[in-house]
Formats: sequence, C-alpha cells, structure tokens
Amino acid sequence: MSSPIFPRVFTWLLFISDFIGLILCFNLAFVLRLEQFLDLRSPLLYGLIIIYLLGLYISDGYKFSKLGSQFRLFDQLMLGILATVTAITALIYLTGLWGSQPLVGRGILLISVIFFTIWVIASRTIVGKWINKSQEYSRFLILGSSNKALSFRDKYQLQQRTAQFVLLTDNQEKGSLLHQQHYWQNSYNNQTALATEIKSPVLADHRITIDSIDNLHRWCKQSWSGILIDDISHNLLEKIVRNLMTMRLKGIYIYNLADFCEQVWHKIPPAYIKDDWVAFASGFSILHHPVHAKLKQTLDVAIAFCLLGLTFPLMIIVAIAIKLDSPGSIFYSQVRTGLNGQQFRVYKFRSMQQDAEKMGLQWTKKRDPRITRVGYVLRVTRIDELPQLWNVIKGNMSLIGPRPERPEFDLDLRREIPYYDLRYLVKPGITGWAQVCYPYGASVEDAYQKLAYDLYYIKNYSLGLDFVIALKTFRVIILGKGR
Repeated sequence: MSSPIFPRVFTWLLFISDFIGLILCFNLAFVLRLEQFLDLRSPLLYGLIIIYLLGLYISDGYKFSKLGSQFRLFDQLMLGILATVTAITALIYLTGLWGSQPLVGRGILLISVIFFTIWVIASRTIVGKWINKSQEYSRFLILGSSNKALSFRDKYQLQQRTAQFVLLTDNQEKGSLLHQQHYWQNSYNNQTALATEIKSPVLADHRITIDSIDNLHRWCKQSWSGILIDDISHNLLEKIVRNLMTMRLKGIYIYNLADFCEQVWHKIPPAYIKDDWVAFASGFSILHHPVHAKLKQTLDVAIAFCLLGLTFPLMIIVAIAIKLDSPGSIFYSQVRTGLNGQQFRVYKFRSMQQDAEKMGLQWTKKRDPRITRVGYVLRVTRIDELPQLWNVIKGNMSLIGPRPERPEFDLDLRREIPYYDLRYLVKPGITGWAQVCYPYGASVEDAYQKLAYDLYYIKNYSLGLDFVIALKTFRVIILGKGR
C-alpha cells in the first residue's frame, strides 16, 4: 500500500543512487583508462559530484511527477547532463585544471559521463516503474463533508488516476449528494448493502464509493493508504475516535485535508483550512521566533548588496537596451502591499510600453501585447526584478517570500479568497515558493493557487527551504521559464 510520503523517499533514493553512481562511474573510467582505482579522498571528485547533482536538480531530474513520462524524462536528463558537462568543461579550462590531475584529463570525464548517463536513465526507468506499480494500490478513506471531499478527490485523481476513494458521510449528506448526481447506481458491497457508487463529474470513467459514517467499523477492517478527515462535528468525532485510534495504531496515516495537501502537493489550499487549524497547526516558526526573522533580514541585506555589485554591469546593459528599444523611462515603479498590509513602492526595469495602462488596470496576460521586445527577454529571465534588490536593502521586501500584490487587486482578492491576508504576515519577496511552483498569476483562481503555496512557505519556513527556492529560481532563469 503506497503512502503520500513515498515521493520524498523516491527522491532521496535517486539522490543517493546518483551519488554512488558517480563514484562508481569515475572509478570505472579510471580502471579502463589508467588501470588504477580512483582516490576517494580527492576534493576535486566531490566538487564534480556536487556540480553533477545540481545539474540534475535544475533539470528536474529529481521531480517525482515527471518520472512516469519516459520520453520527457529522457529529454530532461539529456538536457541536464549536457548542460552540466558543458559547465564543468568550461570551468576546468577557465581555472587551468585541464590535465593537472588524472580526474580531469586523458578522457576520464568523457568515459565517466557516458557510463553515468546510462546509470541515470536506468535508475529513473526502474523507479518510474516502481512508482506506477505502487500507485495502483492507493486507497483512501475520506470522512466528512461530501461536496468538499468529492472536489478534493477529483483534483487528486486528475494526477493519480489509479487511486481509489471511499467517502463516509452522514446519511443526510449522502442523500443530498445522490440527489444532485445525474449518474449513480446502487452497488452491492461486501461490507454493506447501503454503499453506493457515483460517477465523478470531472472524471466520468471513475467512481467513488459513498457510505454512511455509521459503518466505519466495517471499513476499518480493510487496508488503506491513508484516512482523510474533513468537516466532522465534535459529537460525531467522539463516536468514531476509537476506530481512528485503532487504525492509527495499525500504521495507517490520518490527516485532515489541509495537512494531506501539505504533505503531497507542498501547498495548503485555503478552502481546506479553518480558524482552529490556523490556531493549533504546528510550524509558523518565522512568526513565533524573532531570531528567525532577524537572521533572514540580515542575510537578505547582505546577499542583496552582493548581488547588486555583481549584476551592476548587466543592469547598465539592460538600461541601454530598454532605452533603445522603446520610448519611455528605464525604471518602472508601482505601489504594492507589503508586511502587515503596509503599502510601499516597488521598482522594476520597465518591460511594457510606456502607456501600458491607458485602458485601465488589468492582469498581465501570457504573450501580453503590451510587453516590449526587450521586456519579453527581461521577464522570461527575471532580470526585470533586479531593481527590487534596492527594496530588499530598504527593508520593504525580502529576497524570498510571497509576491507583493497591487492594492487595487487586493480588494477583490480579499473578498474572493478566504485567509488571503495571511500572506502578508511575512515580507513579500522577489522570488518565492509560489513563484517557482506555479505559473504567473493572471486571475482570481491563479491568486488562490499561489496563496496555497504561500501558506505552505509561511508554515514551513526554514533557511533550507529558502535555499531550495533559490535553486529553483536559478533553474527558472536558466531555462527561461519566467513571464
């Protein structure tokens, strides 16, 4: 029975496998070329290994959702390995290391990369088949409100179509649900004759079994990947808590919907949380410990100064290109909402026509005609965000955090999206978890999805997560995935 924790296990297995594989491939190249074994104490060896692993990470070589697609997997891995080898070769020549050590001479790198390419493709193929096999047996028992549970189930099964669900709800909810469905049929079940199967409105070829929560004791006898709880009254929870305790002691994971989404999708949809969840959930260390916030601010300012110095020549070139490409100012400023709802002025390189908002306020669309030729390049590489380093130094922003939104949009989003203001409990960032996990937002639905990622970041903040976001941002820049 597969568990939602398994994606992380597979990722770490691949990471360890690649580390071991690199050592074995370098050793094999040494034996074939020099008839001797590799010196495992060489710092250069581990430097090369780190570069290889970073290259695979940047090219999505450890992304669980892509392991099932063999064609896309091969394409991504080839891109990652080719880019990594190119970077290593350039680094060796620039540093004068070529030929100075056996590890970077006499064809060792070429032979090792050939063997490692075979190793990487083979390991991903095996893990992909293992994942697909394990997903065939995913079964979840959902306890609670029917409509919200069915909505969650449809979203989950769009990604994991082989998963099976059984929904246990009270008889009133069950009757209401069946009355709403156009397609349903009675189904005898070896647990109870009252169980009913209905077709999904989103996935018409899939059915979900509906039963009364009074029959939980019968369903407890089966094996489950997890138990999901949503909108259960206190009185009803008291009735079933002993059954839940028994299942927990059998090793079955028990989640509410918000915690399940946090574990599996690394986001927390606002629709699945309530005031009591916000009050009692673990995490949110950046809000409770001022030391964390101070350390983050100190690092932000120090890194922003360094980046400003390193990118200053590039910024001069960008300024000239903007001026030559279209009439208007080089920089663009705009009022945004920041920490605790305070407004501030954010600075960017101008990427649109000077009169971009002559028709009024509007969301930025994909391939927006208002974007200039130079502006398009600036956006896909995120270079247009560089002036915001000044906002970081001033203390208005952080390097990493939720994207600052315009106050005019905030008014509508607060009305449409529950718990929207939670994103302003921390400073907004130049980049963030939502920015690297979700495409550019251009609607209320996009804002809802990005808030789900922002809530995950705020709840799970750590310097390690900031480092992961920095790496993902670097990948976005390299692959030109910005907008």
